[in-house]
Amino acid sequence: MAVREIFAGMPWWVKWIAVPVIAIVVFGGLIASLVAFVVGLLFKILIFVILVGGLVFVVRKFLSSSSGNGW
Repeated sequence: MAVREIFAGMPWWVKWIAVPVIAIVVFGGLIASLVAFVVGLLFKILIFVILVGGLVFVVRKFLSSSSGNGW
């Protein structure tokens, strides 16, 4: 209730503009690093899936072409 009482007498622009801007300035680096971590992780997962898919494709092609050799 104390936060509501503090903001009760403030103009609308303090609640909806000034406070979010201050939060972004204070926590902007943390937010940016979290977003960068998530994007980097998704990129690494995508690269992993592409490489494993390519490996499976190459192995299947190799095994189907050399299946008559009695490997």
